[in-house]
Amino acid sequence: MDVKKYEVFVKIVEKSSLTKAAEAMGLTQSGVSHIVAAMESELGVALLRRSRTGAVLTPEGERLMPHIRAIVTQETQLRHAAEALRSQVAGKLRVGTFTSVATHWLPAMMMEFQRLHPSVEFTLFNGDYHDVVRWLEDGSVDLAFTAVPAPADCRCIPLYRDPLLAVLPRGHRLCRVPVCPAEELAKEPMIGLPDNSDHDIRRALAAVGSKPDICLRTKDDYAVIAMVRQGLGVSIMPSLLLHGNNDGVELRPLDPPASRTIELALPAGDIRPGAAAFAEFAAAWVRDNEKKAFSP
Repeated sequence: MDVKKYEVFVKIVEKSSLTKAAEAMGLTQSGVSHIVAAMESELGVALLRRSRTGAVLTPEGERLMPHIRAIVTQETQLRHAAEALRSQVAGKLRVGTFTSVATHWLPAMMMEFQRLHPSVEFTLFNGDYHDVVRWLEDGSVDLAFTAVPAPADCRCIPLYRDPLLAVLPRGHRLCRVPVCPAEELAKEPMIGLPDNSDHDIRRALAAVGSKPDICLRTKDDYAVIAMVRQGLGVSIMPSLLLHGNNDGVELRPLDPPASRTIELALPAGDIRPGAAAFAEFAAAWVRDNEKKAFSP
């Protein structure tokens, strides 16, 4: 339905003038006259009576005017409803994440966000770094927590610099020093994540020109800690992950220091209102909570 012509007609009646209606609608007077003629031809009745003093409704126009106004009103309501849907923070929000964020940040973060936006329903995709990148690239998630490097075509919001720590079995020779030399740690058999996700270990040892000797790999972060606890090897893990999960192991800062940067990544293109709102909220939440115990 061409609602524009009805909007023009309502404006003519409001202004009692084709000329003034044309000015208000950004049209030419001849264009407005053509619209009126087309409506009268379509409906088969005269709608306006024109004179030197302006334009007034005919009796037929008076009877049809409520229906014309109703069409314009419904169109306006439809536009407003569509705009509300486009900007509404509601519905399902798919979030990709890895273990440390899923354990230590997201429970409180989601609870506070849902208090502000109770119509949001979260679906979490939990995996390792490689999984998160894949979910972003194939559109499985609306946004994701990542660790540098993130996909190049995403818009990334840096959230937190998370120190990397040496994880040692109790009684290990390197437990005798307060700071663990990365060069010495590289001489030990290591337990790590799958090859496409062990960025943290490689980053820490690259600073001293060493490569890790990975003797065991697992996709489960907490399994790494359990294996170190049993003396199967050593590891390098993020501080946030080790918070409250360091029983039976010794932790030491590294020399030289190393860290990972946790980011929030949003796919390229149109961003859903809920995802944009949560990204903004998450960045503020991390800033507000950074002074709390994010470390072991």
